[in-house]
Amino acid sequence: MFFAEIIDNLSFGLSVAFTPTNMLFLLIGAFVGMVVGLFPGFGPAAGIAILIPMTFGLNPTTAIIMLSGIYYGSMYGGTITSILINTPGESATVASTLDG
Repeated sequence: MFFAEIIDNLSFGLSVAFTPTNMLFLLIGAFVGMVVGLFPGFGPAAGIAILIPMTFGLNPTTAIIMLSGIYYGSMYGGTITSILINTPGESATVASTLDG
């Protein structure tokens, strides 16, 4: 009985997360986050702090999904600059400057 309830709640959460609207805002957030992460000195926290007003008019679930896309996109964008121009944009990508 407990296992069936977990499966039901998990399937409901995935059905909400994978709606076309939420996936579109995830894609937009990842792209915008990657652009923000390309600038040296702007990390994921700064990207979210700067771009949080973009999510004020959205559904709360869609806003959280978009903010997570911004976070992960800016983490990836910081890696691009640390490998290509050997300038880490944040402390998490310092090791990538040595590898790239």
